[in-house]
Amino acid sequence: MPQLDPAWYPSQLFWLCVCFFTMLFIMGKIFTPRIADILARRQHKIDDYLVKANQIQEQAEESLKKYHEALAKATEDANAAIELAHKELGEYIAKKQDDLTRKLNEKIKDGEAEINREKEKALKEVRGISEELALDIVKKIGLTEIKAQDIKEAISKVAND
Repeated sequence: MPQLDPAWYPSQLFWLCVCFFTMLFIMGKIFTPRIADILARRQHKIDDYLVKANQIQEQAEESLKKYHEALAKATEDANAAIELAHKELGEYIAKKQDDLTRKLNEKIKDGEAEINREKEKALKEVRGISEELALDIVKKIGLTEIKAQDIKEAISKVAND
């Protein structure tokens, strides 16, 4: 094999150096800047994405804060509305109870008045019936000296006591 022959070493060494430095020059001037540019753009994109992610996270935190504030306000408003409705309902119930009490008292008074009228009417009827009954009894017994006027006076006296 010729490459192992020491006579060819200087030629191989020369071409090795020429190829190595040519490749080194090509890599240094063409490929390495392109790779460095690609890596730089890539890093720039990553940095942009990180900045955008931080901005989105800050917006999300701000939105969450606004949500919690709105929720707290809505809860407060709802509690105030419930309290107002409870108060209005209590006032309405109290008003209706007062109206009902007033109406019931009026009906009770009317009923008592009706009872008293009926009682007076019944007492008058009882007095009249008593007078007639007493007069009939006196006639049946045969007591003719007792007059109807005497019976009426006696019943009136007993009724007034």
